[in-house]
Amino acid sequence: MAIYLSPSMLSIDFTKVGEQLAIVEQAGVPYIHLDVMDGVFVPNISFGIPVIKGIRKASNMVFDAHLMIVDPERYVEQFRDAGADIINFHVEATKDPAGCIAKIKESGAKVGITIKPKTPVETIKPYLKDVDMVLV
Repeated sequence: MAIYLSPSMLSIDFTKVGEQLAIVEQAGVPYIHLDVMDGVFVPNISFGIPVIKGIRKASNMVFDAHLMIVDPERYVEQFRDAGADIINFHVEATKDPAGCIAKIKESGAKVGITIKPKTPVETIKPYLKDVDMVLV
């Protein structure tokens, strides 16, 4: 089991994206965490596909897109095309976790499955053999 530091893009100063990504990358951080929030699945709204596509040009780090959105399978291809290397979805946000996993794999991205802190771990056990990452 590997554990990686994955700082969140929500902590970045968006007026200095390229500069701050370069600092993190030069420090040897392999992953950047992209918290995508739709204002429906979670109350906050963050950023989406155009931002990820834009910052992809400024970094070679692994982009972990943490989709906190309803029906994440609708956007798998767009997030992959924007530069997401890992697509992390909430088991609570889809009616078909196995289908979402298959769609992410078909896109060529690695699969992350996520649960909210109060969701029982047993909820994701049937899918653990099919994913590359678990996020709580």
